[in-house]
Amino acid sequence: MRIWLFSLLVLCLALPAFAKTAPKAGTGSTPAPGFTLPTRDGTVSLDSLRGKVVFVDFWASWCGPCQKSFPWLSALHDRYSAKGLAIVAINLDKDRDLADAFLRKYPAPFIVAFDPSGKTAKAFGVWGMPSSFLVGPGGTILRSYAGFDPKNAGTIETLIKETCPR
Repeated sequence: MRIWLFSLLVLCLALPAFAKTAPKAGTGSTPAPGFTLPTRDGTVSLDSLRGKVVFVDFWASWCGPCQKSFPWLSALHDRYSAKGLAIVAINLDKDRDLADAFLRKYPAPFIVAFDPSGKTAKAFGVWGMPSSFLVGPGGTILRSYAGFDPKNAGTIETLIKETCPR
């Protein structure tokens, strides 16, 4: 058990070094998998956000880098939501109480959805925490990122700014 936990910790810490890139902005040809998931207030579907730039972020309460990414996601939301950006943070905890405790520590002004089965993460090919996907207004994946490294935040923000419709 300790070896498994140690391996998981090493993986989470190493992930920022690996950022996977999809096709160049504007040329994304891989359609983002559709989803409809429960949120704190109802449901959200990717189809309902068509026409917006959508930053889909997969996270879990036990993820250390997620604790660093949530304040950054909140700042992105504040700067770009009026310009056409929607952030959907999809929690993968099996126990909703763990997610709720995380959200009390790291409030989220953006959409938080819950996928305890992990089906949406599997459809997106998530292999580390956090994993993020920038989906263009037409529904294609423009970029994907495994891990969170604050050093890459500026590059991601520039792409969001260039891609937002307004």
